[in-house]
Amino acid sequence: MSEIVVLSGGAAAGVVKGIQTDFENKHHCKINGTFSAVGAMRDLVVQGAHCDLVILSKSLVDQLVKSGHVHADSVRSLGIVPTGIAIPSKRTTPPPSILTADELKEVFRSAPALYFPDMEKSTAGIHFMKVMRQLGLDQELASRFKTFPNGATAMAEMALDPDTNVIGGTQTTEINICPGVQLIGLLPKSVELNTDYTLAICKTSQNFELAQKLANILVGQESLAIRQQIGYLINV
Repeated sequence: MSEIVVLSGGAAAGVVKGIQTDFENKHHCKINGTFSAVGAMRDLVVQGAHCDLVILSKSLVDQLVKSGHVHADSVRSLGIVPTGIAIPSKRTTPPPSILTADELKEVFRSAPALYFPDMEKSTAGIHFMKVMRQLGLDQELASRFKTFPNGATAMAEMALDPDTNVIGGTQTTEINICPGVQLIGLLPKSVELNTDYTLAICKTSQNFELAQKLANILVGQESLAIRQQIGYLINV
């Protein structure tokens, strides 16, 4: 049985998993997907890990084009993913307002713990550290930061925290597919982050044609409803 190896940022996990069963049944193959911080996935490709299809932020895919690790003519966008703020679904008090940077600052300050993905290699984590510096909270709240390899893990861990006043943040597509957490809104305009998630076929691919078929579905009409449902912004 053929195997398609996908190395992807967590923001695309919901899309790949959403079409996986149908694709595997139709093409008699197996999709082997790893979903984590985009920087870590990029590093695996550069280090020579076997990969058929990579899904990362556009800037990192562009780097892989320049370094010769992916086919330039295979690069296509799945859509734009905003970055949002989440709370545990079991929280009984009203969700806090995060419409402005000042409100966001107070929400962060009032939280006993803050859950984020890797602040060095994940798209959302890097941005949240930037926001913390911009708000002057990077030192003040450092002891409350709880970081994990990717947004999905960060949200899952936040859902398990017995304190329902904790706050977390990552890509909306990771929040929306995680049981036990609730998206309360996007980052305020002054500190927002919208990321173009982009795929490409790796030059190490041993199943180029099958990888191309998977890519066509991930960016095409067959996955459009899934992408929109989990939080992708797509011009159609």
